[in-house]
Amino acid sequence: MTNPHPEPLEAVLFDWGGTLATWHDIDLYDLWRSVATLIDEPRADELATRLLDAENSIWRRSRDEHLSSTLEEVCLLADVAMTPSALAEYERRWQPHTELAPDALDTLRALRDRGLRIGVLSNTIWSRQRHEDIFARDGVLELLDGAVYTSEIPYSKPHPEAFHAALRAVKVDAPASALYVGDRLFDDVWGAQNVGMRAAHIPHSAIPTEQIGHTEGVPDATIQNLADLIPLVDTWNAR
Repeated sequence: MTNPHPEPLEAVLFDWGGTLATWHDIDLYDLWRSVATLIDEPRADELATRLLDAENSIWRRSRDEHLSSTLEEVCLLADVAMTPSALAEYERRWQPHTELAPDALDTLRALRDRGLRIGVLSNTIWSRQRHEDIFARDGVLELLDGAVYTSEIPYSKPHPEAFHAALRAVKVDAPASALYVGDRLFDDVWGAQNVGMRAAHIPHSAIPTEQIGHTEGVPDATIQNLADLIPLVDTWNAR
């Protein structure tokens, strides 16, 4: 196999949900109703509908305008005041869906052993602290050289600035020397390639129809699991 990319890789950056973490189909209305019950049980159906509508609206905005959001904004748009017990329930209900892919930890360690920088760029409404708690739980946090969570910046993938922010976070100047790994052909593959990065696609997530963008990038590589990155990187970095 010839190397189509003359520059060696310096960094590999990852999407989170559906990539580093395994994809789960989630009944969001049921999740929000469980939360709403702790806020105002007699109005739980109404509040859950408003919260779900608000969350769907911010993901449509991310798709169409590439603008980011936060959990706090979702509650503001829904006109619902989150209580501490409701937030704890929200996090408890999400916890089983934050599991790492089985080969994630070994893959990140193998990339680190090869001298590559490792980063994360995630479209998320959650705080940095929430993600870092999850990564620390799974032994990943110490392997990351940098991370960008769109809840902290104005833009979401596939906006170029989201990817440039991630490159800065791992201290890589040349986009062509970085590989982005994700499960979405619009947000991840097209977005990364649009700034000059390489992109690898993991095609196993059931992306909601309303979140699929207007463009599909053609990945530089398609992999079936994270462990497939290691021979791919070795081939591209072969001298």
